[in-house]
Amino acid sequence: MSFILALDQGTTSSRALVFDHDGNVAGVAQKEFRQIFPRPGLVEHDAKEIWASQIGVAVEAIARAGLTSADIAAIGITNQRETTIVWDRATGRPIHNAMVWQDRRTAGECDRLKAEGLEALFRDRTGLVLDAYFSGTKLAWILDHVPGARARAEAGKLAFGTVDTWLVWNLTRGERHVTDPSNASRTLLFNIHTGGWDPELLELLRIPPPLLPEVVPSSQVYGETAAGVLASAVPIAGIAGDQQAALFGQLCDRPGMVKNTYGTGCFMLMHTGDRPVVSGRNLLSTVGCRIDDKTEYALEGSVFVAGAAVQWLRDGLGLIRTSGEVEPLAASVPDNGGVYLVPAFTGLGAPHWDPYARGALFGMTRGSTAGHIARATLESIAFQTADLLEVMEEDSGIPLAELRVDGGATANNLLMQFQADLLGVPVVRPRVRETTALGAAYLAGLAVGYWAGRGEIGRLWQVEHTFIPAMEQGKAAELRGHWGRALERAKGWERP
Repeated sequence: MSFILALDQGTTSSRALVFDHDGNVAGVAQKEFRQIFPRPGLVEHDAKEIWASQIGVAVEAIARAGLTSADIAAIGITNQRETTIVWDRATGRPIHNAMVWQDRRTAGECDRLKAEGLEALFRDRTGLVLDAYFSGTKLAWILDHVPGARARAEAGKLAFGTVDTWLVWNLTRGERHVTDPSNASRTLLFNIHTGGWDPELLELLRIPPPLLPEVVPSSQVYGETAAGVLASAVPIAGIAGDQQAALFGQLCDRPGMVKNTYGTGCFMLMHTGDRPVVSGRNLLSTVGCRIDDKTEYALEGSVFVAGAAVQWLRDGLGLIRTSGEVEPLAASVPDNGGVYLVPAFTGLGAPHWDPYARGALFGMTRGSTAGHIARATLESIAFQTADLLEVMEEDSGIPLAELRVDGGATANNLLMQFQADLLGVPVVRPRVRETTALGAAYLAGLAVGYWAGRGEIGRLWQVEHTFIPAMEQGKAAELRGHWGRALERAKGWERP
């Protein structure tokens, strides 16, 4: 009996999960790593620590499942997207810390490109807005600020990659420098219509083409782990950015199906079929996956701070000792007491795209308690999701029938019920909540014939709980109105 290993490299931790043929988790391991904040608005990771933590939990997960690497049929990779790494091809050493997707230092460069009238060009080619969220301006910043980097890049001595590329490079000891379209489509450098790197955009951002990885399908055998990485060689056969992997893992494979992932950030994707939908409300058109020669697209809204707000309660304010304590603390009060948190700690994502917004608490009185702040924190996640869904329905012209959810925060019943109440549609939590890792596993398993086809994996998805709306829609509208007022006051706090 063989298994699939999924590497789930996230923003705050590296995880590895072993799945059996029924999609059940046979073994799991997780390790948090450092978050580096050089200055306000700047967020970095040590790329070497990312790799060390990821291979460490891979070995641990296999062992916890009572297996060896010889029992693994294939490896699938899913990853935090947009995070930018540049390394020396000869030594494999990064030339700078990884610049995390949350990093805002290139907001001014994005403003410059907008002032030059280039935003429409980038949107038409990439499906993205011009924002510091994406990899392109981060990569240009590294080349401009690390001495000698640009010359070395032009000479073909450096390699760029998002985290998936970095992991495959290390798993193969430099044999493969690849990415898939779901990750490439998050760089501001990839043309989602032609399916390749865009020469004009590369020139505008002054990115030397020799830096870039080869773009390969999301489900394909790319190579094997190099000798000494694991005890035996294992095929590497699936890659997808974390949110696209979750869309695949949730079996949202038809136009109009929507999933929302509650992680460090919050990410809603709607499957739009075999062509991108152009958003009129600042959502993103992105590649869902490419299998064989078929590319599937999605409409996406990105919330920068969701679960990270709960971490702030824990680490920044000390109101809770563990993230799991937030639900009973929030449930200790009957409502938010008029308190609203706008968690714009790294600016606002879709549909606002305001890099100068900052976090703010509104409605505080002498009667406000830690319970009210905790409840406002959870509710802020649901409010941001509701904002996304509203514009997604407008862009697509498809009313939502249900919302499939995944990610760590879906274990929070109070949050899930409030989400259903705000949206007015059922919120469906699957039996296997590890849908991001499961999506990567499915992609890898399909490539090696572990599963016969998408019809077989489609039969594995099962509902664990459905949250039915219970709030009067008038009350939900009133709460969203107060949220909107708070949101407007948090915008534009920092000066460009």
